[in-house]
Amino acid sequence: MRGALGTERAWAGALRGGLPEEHSPDSPLSVHDLTVAYHRKPVIWDIDLEIPEGKLVGIVGPNGAGKSTLIKACLELVPRSSGEVRIFGEPYRAQRKLVGYVPQRESVDWDFPVSVLDVVAMGTYGRLGWLRPVNRRCKGLAMEALEKVGLADYAQRQISQLSGGQQQRVFLARALAQDARIYFMDEPFAAVDAATERAIVGILHELKRRGRTCLVVHHDLATVEEYFDWLVMLNMRVVAAGPTAEVFTAENLRKTYGGKLTLLSEAAAAVSKEAGTVE
Repeated sequence: MRGALGTERAWAGALRGGLPEEHSPDSPLSVHDLTVAYHRKPVIWDIDLEIPEGKLVGIVGPNGAGKSTLIKACLELVPRSSGEVRIFGEPYRAQRKLVGYVPQRESVDWDFPVSVLDVVAMGTYGRLGWLRPVNRRCKGLAMEALEKVGLADYAQRQISQLSGGQQQRVFLARALAQDARIYFMDEPFAAVDAATERAIVGILHELKRRGRTCLVVHHDLATVEEYFDWLVMLNMRVVAAGPTAEVFTAENLRKTYGGKLTLLSEAAAAVSKEAGTVE
């Protein structure tokens, strides 16, 4: 618990339109005292986070923990009841061009009459500007992104003609074409085939090599240690946040999942840990 003086200083900073002193303005993402409520019922409560640059960050927690809501609140897609969010020291609206977003596949209207190339080219609008025709250079960037996700041969297909895994790759390609500095991905591994999962992991590592920061809502505890070097464990509030090797512990898992953590998940996590100790 913060002392009364610390709390007053923190809120003073928030009321001035900034973040408390302990948050760096250079951080890709800083969140202070963020609360989101639906029908007066809190979904996430008093979230305080500072995410370092160049990390692959997993966001894990049980169903209903507020993982997707946290991402959407950072991107101003849902209203906040209170709190402050800064992207590299500024509000999201001022830093929109620096942010890439991969939504849940189920939230997209895949019957909309648009080609794969057109969807990926949307990622270049930040450079091009809205209401301007997509030029040859932007289409070239979109094609390069499609090649990276293995979908160059599908560029002219209508998006509804793709499989679920291919549709997920299209949105990853759009994010790559945007060339953002921080990416928010909402369950990109959900219900995809093994080839798509490998492609997503490869993209995450490429983004990390380029110094980008990726926040990924994730549900498979067995792959947490393999995929992420930084972790946010969430259950309405932040249970733990920090390097995966430090915070992904049995104690924090119990605090995060409580009775919802199944024996299977515990066994998978234990097997993962054991595998990491084998030479």
